[in-house]
Amino acid sequence: MTREYIINQYFEWMYGLVCNKKISKSTSYRKLLYCLHNRDFDYILDLDGNRADDGIELRYRFGNDFNYHQAVIASALDDRPCSILEMMVALAHRCEESIMDDPDIGDRTGEWFWSMIKNLNLYSMDDKNFDRDYVENIITKFLNREYEPDGTGGLFTITSRNDDLRNVEIWYQMMWYLDEVIGVK
Repeated sequence: MTREYIINQYFEWMYGLVCNKKISKSTSYRKLLYCLHNRDFDYILDLDGNRADDGIELRYRFGNDFNYHQAVIASALDDRPCSILEMMVALAHRCEESIMDDPDIGDRTGEWFWSMIKNLNLYSMDDKNFDRDYVENIITKFLNREYEPDGTGGLFTITSRNDDLRNVEIWYQMMWYLDEVIGVK
């Protein structure tokens, strides 16, 4: 297997984790997800480094699913920092596995992911409507934490708290979001 093959297979695997049930077959978001995958997840708050670590760990979960040796994954994928896509897919996956798992409902990883996409105001950016400049601007604002204090324009919008989410790590934002929207404690 070539390095390029593994990189493409990894992208398709992530795309499948979040797009196979939630998105119709006639709508493609490859351009958006590819753009998110080509931007590093540069974080301001130190504890958001944990989200980057989860994104890097996602590479090894992929490798495990395809029976790749860890050294193969390391040589093919570990030459760059965690991407925004990796961070978001890993966060959605962790939300589902660690907090929201319910066998009666099934896997909702895609739902958590698309909730973040919607909060970022990127849901309209399917392949037919993709505007790279718009997407890059949104991503830059997200990374610089230039969204509203309640999280509007970020990954999570939370109206029930007075905290300025621009100063709160992503993990706590997600927990507060789940508490507000779903009533998880």
